[in-house]
Amino acid sequence: MKTMKKVLALTLACLMLASLGLGLASCGNKGDYTVGIIQLVQHEALDAATQGFKDALVAEFGDKVEFVEHNAQGDSNACNTAANDLVTKKVDLIMANATPALQSAASATAEIPILGTSVTDYVTALDIKGEFNGVVGGNISGTSDLAPLDKQAAMIKELYPNAATVGILYCSAEANSKFQAAEIRKELIALGWDKDSIKDFTFSASSEVATVSAAAAAACDVLYVPTDNTAADCTETILGAIGNTPVIAGEAGICSGCGVATLSIDYYELGKITGEMAVKILKGEKKVSEMAIEYAPATTKMYNADRCQALGLTLPTDYVAISKD
Repeated sequence: MKTMKKVLALTLACLMLASLGLGLASCGNKGDYTVGIIQLVQHEALDAATQGFKDALVAEFGDKVEFVEHNAQGDSNACNTAANDLVTKKVDLIMANATPALQSAASATAEIPILGTSVTDYVTALDIKGEFNGVVGGNISGTSDLAPLDKQAAMIKELYPNAATVGILYCSAEANSKFQAAEIRKELIALGWDKDSIKDFTFSASSEVATVSAAAAAACDVLYVPTDNTAADCTETILGAIGNTPVIAGEAGICSGCGVATLSIDYYELGKITGEMAVKILKGEKKVSEMAIEYAPATTKMYNADRCQALGLTLPTDYVAISKD
């Protein structure tokens, strides 16, 4: 009888272990990869980049990839908190959407692979010294949303050749906005504008946007707004402050909110490229330390039909209307 009890006990134990093993295997089918996402703020461009990134990973891994998402609502301190949370959770990779998110992730870990997206200039964002060959190195790579600034300047010249003053409107707290402002100034000077006829108008927080935008519109014939996250989050405020002063924007989301025209990349495609980079890292096909920064493959001349109609403007036929969908 004792022998029989031992056999039964051993059999039950084996069945329990087998059952536990099956349960663990079942759990392993989902969440084989855990990917953290830090997005600076919710607006059209960044939302599209995040969606493109996620879609690329799901297309490859299906339900084997799990996302831990944080939206900082425009607060750089919240980016720091999010980055530390993802490090604590030991995610397999971090996608940092926008410069402050990238900076926070870079400060939080030197081990977990980090891919930036919607970051204009990595040299500025990460304070890289010396000659830059396109590879950040370490645990960081990603994609840039920089559209050709010479072509954006040429767009201002094409649409407003007689503008006496050009205002550059941006957030001084965003490093990449400052970079774009400096570069577009050089391009405008190369096109014939005197340096004194190009004026910077900066705000440091959303609470200052209305006042600064109104001042810029009063002083200038045309405004340029770069790919600036604070501006993108405040397009209605800008539109309400600038009256009939036209805005040439750095990307389609800002243009659709307050602009006349833009030379824009596709942020969904940019995010998708970032996701494809992540797939290679997670599958062990590429090392993040060796991956060069990638760029959107194309730009498109676009216009805001409602704004153009309100201002009585007719744009050249090579401009495409921004979709409202």
